[in-house]
Amino acid sequence: MDLLTLGRPDGEREAVRVRHELRRRVLEVLRVEDVTPRIRRVVLGGDGLEADFPFPRLAASDHVKVVLPDEATGELAVPDGPVRGLSGVAVRDYTVRRFDAVSRELGLDFVVHQHGPAGRWAAKAKPGDRLGVWGPRGSRCHPAGYARYLLLGDETALPALGRWLEDLPVGAEVTALVATEDPEDAAYLDHPAVRWVAPGDLEQAVRALPAPDGDTYVWGAGEAGSLVPVRRYLRRELRLPKHQADVDGYWKRGEANFDHHAPQEE
Repeated sequence: MDLLTLGRPDGEREAVRVRHELRRRVLEVLRVEDVTPRIRRVVLGGDGLEADFPFPRLAASDHVKVVLPDEATGELAVPDGPVRGLSGVAVRDYTVRRFDAVSRELGLDFVVHQHGPAGRWAAKAKPGDRLGVWGPRGSRCHPAGYARYLLLGDETALPALGRWLEDLPVGAEVTALVATEDPEDAAYLDHPAVRWVAPGDLEQAVRALPAPDGDTYVWGAGEAGSLVPVRRYLRRELRLPKHQADVDGYWKRGEANFDHHAPQEE
C-alpha cells in the first residue's frame, strides 16, 4: 500500500515512520484566509511546490520548517543545507494543515500576534510574498485499527487536531480535549467530539474520562510541561504501551526554539 496517498491499512495497530527526501522550496503566498479572529491560513504555491508533496493520511503531526524573511529588510534567504541551528535566520516548525495535489496548494495556519516573527509576518502576509519551506523530513503515520481515539492538545495543536478529525477511520469513536484560554478558538474545530477545557485542566479532564483500554489510541501535543502528568498517568498508572499513547511536547514555556524531537520527561 502507498502510505503517501492512503495512509495506514485500517487493521494496523502501531504507527510507522516514513522518510521523505528533504526538499528546499521558495513558495509564494497565493491568498490568506482568516479561519478565526486570530488564526490565519496562509495558502502557498508556485513552481517550487511539487505535486507529490508528502501528505499521507493519519500523519497529523507532520510539520515543515518555515524560513521567514528578514524583518528589517524583507529579504528572504533560504539556505541550501539543513536549517536547524542557523544563526540570524528565523526558522519555525509548522504543521502541514492542508495540501491539494491538483491545484498544488499548501496551507499553513499561523496564530497572528506581535510577540514572534512568524506571527508578525502572518499578520501582514499578502499574495506575492515569499516564504521558505523545508520538509517534511518524514511522516509518522498513526494506526487506523482502533475502535476509539482520544486526542489531546492546546492551541498549538489545533492544526494537527483538525487533520486528525478529518482522517479518522469511519465508525471510530473519538474524544478531543483542547486546552485554550481564548473562546474564539472554538470556531477552528467545529466538531461534536471536541471538548474545551481551561489551560492547566488537561490532566484532570483526561482522568475524568473512562480510562483508555486496549482498543483506544491516545495522541496528544502541546506545552511540554503540561503533558508530563498526562503521560505519566497513561503510561505509569494505566500502563498503556508506548505504541498506544503518543503524547509529544510541541513547545516549552520559557524556552525559545524548543526541540520537540529530543527525548521528553516521562
